[in-house]
Amino acid sequence: MFELISAASAAVSASAIGFVPVLIWLAFWLFQDWVHPEPNRRLLSAFIAGIFCVIAVLPLQQYFSVRFEFGTVLIFIWAGIEEIMKLLFAWVVVLRTRALDEPIDFPVYLITVALGFAALENSLFLFSSSLAGNVLDSAITGDLRFIGATLIHVLSSAVIGGALAIAYYRSKMRMLVYGVVGVILATVLHAGFNLLILATGAEAILTVFLGIWVGVVFMLLAFERIKLIRPPLWWERMFTPKRN
Repeated sequence: MFELISAASAAVSASAIGFVPVLIWLAFWLFQDWVHPEPNRRLLSAFIAGIFCVIAVLPLQQYFSVRFEFGTVLIFIWAGIEEIMKLLFAWVVVLRTRALDEPIDFPVYLITVALGFAALENSLFLFSSSLAGNVLDSAITGDLRFIGATLIHVLSSAVIGGALAIAYYRSKMRMLVYGVVGVILATVLHAGFNLLILATGAEAILTVFLGIWVGVVFMLLAFERIKLIRPPLWWERMFTPKRN
């Protein structure tokens, strides 16, 4: 009975530390689309999709982990699986619906899925420390993931979302090409971050996180550029209702 209570307490503690910071990030990124905010139910669906995405990713990563030695190749495979699955879940839940009606919606929804993914991933990562009673260690680890690991999920998904946003008013084939390029770039970025974390010591980890923050600054600038994308004349003639 005591072990059951301890496990439940650890789960609650890990969930709180894993989810609360992510919700703060979610509020921040959604503010970027404040002019034409997305429906709450769609955003909630995207966030929950990110949570379930973790459950789908783990067995795939385990499958490849027994076939490849731990190293650069496996890290790239793991990163690729995560980026492809986050995009797939986002596409199934929201990206193919009418809720996506402007270019900025691509990165907004993909970031929402990424934050749902990061929330559960962080909670699972912190669960073992909480179960052992190391609540302080969990809190410190949670802070580090808040400024680093969570943001790499956001940044990599934003790269894919940005690529798709640029192709919003283009052909489906062009959007597919841009999407593939976005996934490749996101995978390289995500795997590169993981490799740097493994290669550098604890004293250099903040330097790696600083690089992620620089990437976030560029991403915010890219968001402003995406907001300025306007439909071409043929698009307006075809899809814009005529006024009497």
